[in-house]
Amino acid sequence: MKKNNNNNTVKSFALYGLLFVVILVTAYFYGASRFVVHKFTYDEFLTEITEDKVEEITITPKSNSSVYQIEGSLKDYSDLESFVVTVPYSDTVMEKILSYADTMEFKVKTNTDPGSSALLALAINVLPIVLLVIATLYLFSKIASGNNKSMDFGKSTAKLNADGGKVKFTDVAGLKEEKEEVSELIDFLKNPKKFQKLGARIPKGVLLVGPPGTGKTLLAKAVAGEANVPFYYISGSDFVELFVGVGASRVRDMFKEAKRNAPCLIFIDEIDAVGRQRGTGIGGGHDEREQTLNQLLTEMDGFGANEGIIIIAATNRPDVLDPALLRPGRFDRQVTVNYPDALEREEILKVHARNKKFGKDVNLKNLSKRTPGFSGADLENLLNESALLAVRRNKSEITMDEIDEATDRVLMGPAKVSRKINDREKKLVSLHEAGHAVIGIKLEDAADVHKITIIPRGVAGGYTMMLPKDEKMNLSTKKELLAQITGLLGGRVSEELFFGEISTGASDDFSKATKIARAMVTEYGMSDLGPVQLEEKQGNVFLGRDYDKVKNFSDTVALEIDTEVRKIIDNCYKKATTILKENKKLVELISNTLIEHETLTKEEIDELVSTGKLSKYEKAEKLEKEDKKQDKEEKTDTE
Repeated sequence: MKKNNNNNTVKSFALYGLLFVVILVTAYFYGASRFVVHKFTYDEFLTEITEDKVEEITITPKSNSSVYQIEGSLKDYSDLESFVVTVPYSDTVMEKILSYADTMEFKVKTNTDPGSSALLALAINVLPIVLLVIATLYLFSKIASGNNKSMDFGKSTAKLNADGGKVKFTDVAGLKEEKEEVSELIDFLKNPKKFQKLGARIPKGVLLVGPPGTGKTLLAKAVAGEANVPFYYISGSDFVELFVGVGASRVRDMFKEAKRNAPCLIFIDEIDAVGRQRGTGIGGGHDEREQTLNQLLTEMDGFGANEGIIIIAATNRPDVLDPALLRPGRFDRQVTVNYPDALEREEILKVHARNKKFGKDVNLKNLSKRTPGFSGADLENLLNESALLAVRRNKSEITMDEIDEATDRVLMGPAKVSRKINDREKKLVSLHEAGHAVIGIKLEDAADVHKITIIPRGVAGGYTMMLPKDEKMNLSTKKELLAQITGLLGGRVSEELFFGEISTGASDDFSKATKIARAMVTEYGMSDLGPVQLEEKQGNVFLGRDYDKVKNFSDTVALEIDTEVRKIIDNCYKKATTILKENKKLVELISNTLIEHETLTKEEIDELVSTGKLSKYEKAEKLEKEDKKQDKEEKTDTE
């Protein structure tokens, strides 16, 4: 296959080389070497000679004519300028010109008449045109045969990695169950006869489903690397083009190439770009995408039992895929690649920490516990950001200071350290964040408070990082949801109680709290309306997430839903008010500490709650006072 590609490359270079030669020959014989040609009369020519401006001339007699053609250049001409003059054919004229040449000392060249040779004249006038016509015909023949890359609309754009790639399962941290699911594919690609003997049918298609950044593409690369088979990879958007039928042609060509290299693996990334449900959306379907999908369905279902071609596709939107893609015989196995747990996050961090230097205070196990909800891509970005910060600070190793800052950058964006905040605004933000923190500290079912800062990041003036107490699945109890709403409302309650004024800083908190409360009423059945699902979690994905959303209730029930949502919010607001009133001193203590130090870690928060002070800052202040006292005594002794 590579040999054919090399031959096509050589032919293309030869073609363009031939065209280049023809253009050069044509330009040479048709006088393209001189771009500016001045036409003189015989009298003007003599004037230039007598004024000693002529540098050189070339005399060419014309056959069947009584004239000479003289070409030449003047002394003030550039390299691309020349003149031409026609003079009478007589010995007197030539003698006169030659006498001037002796006197003025300019060069004279004499050419024979090319018209005296019929063969030479034919070659000069006809041969360039013939060569140009032949080259043009050859070019069009190459285009018609489909070998010209500019016309390869229907050719597959899938890239081939002949050795399967260098990624192995050891490079894929975590995903233990997922790797076990796809290990059968590796065994089949290596030794298909073992499965054929027992009549086992390996899935022709495996669909990797999961949130972005969880390692779906990496897992597919590892399968190809472990099996050591040719690996074709392509994006779903590479099939869809402007012209109807091009995508289907590319699908046919891709499977045709894959069959030549079987056993092999085809990986289609973001398959939802081409595999969406047919006939959906306002105004009907999309002809090009639907024809491409139809061809893909046909090719997948048309495989022989033992052709050794396996398709792996990845998407984070399985809800929009056409049902025909998911039936047995096509993508009949789905592997969910979810967010990693604490143990998997630790393994992922170790993989990305291989080529980085860390300080003694960095513990990857503790870091994995502090990053719930982070994907593999987030963790890689976290360590990379910390390394960049260490370089920026001219450090020889990465410390926890850089990792903490990198965590904040990943979650909220870079800190706006240059932004000036007045004392009133600083007090308001500190009370707001202290309100969130005290709710998290004192409410039993609330999440743990891991960090508080009033340094602006992104659009937030500050934030309180709260993480779950234990690693668990995506399940929440009613008490935990109510505690979450109460914590979100704690910022506004704190502003109202201790600042005597409310601000717009709680708008995002209200949005999150309202969504949770409405979901409790309409989806989770956690209200007086009972265990009834009144709203679907998601609307029509093709018309917008909330457009034409299914609502299984009447207008009367809609009023009851609003009442229940209001009841949940009001009860949580009252509870937050009670907790903060009972812990006024703690709110003020955290607020004042934030104003002074701007950021508090979990260890500092725990110490502040238990002792009411921070020992490390007290020690620093004590040492500073002792230094000042010593300096003062030394100054007194000197005097």
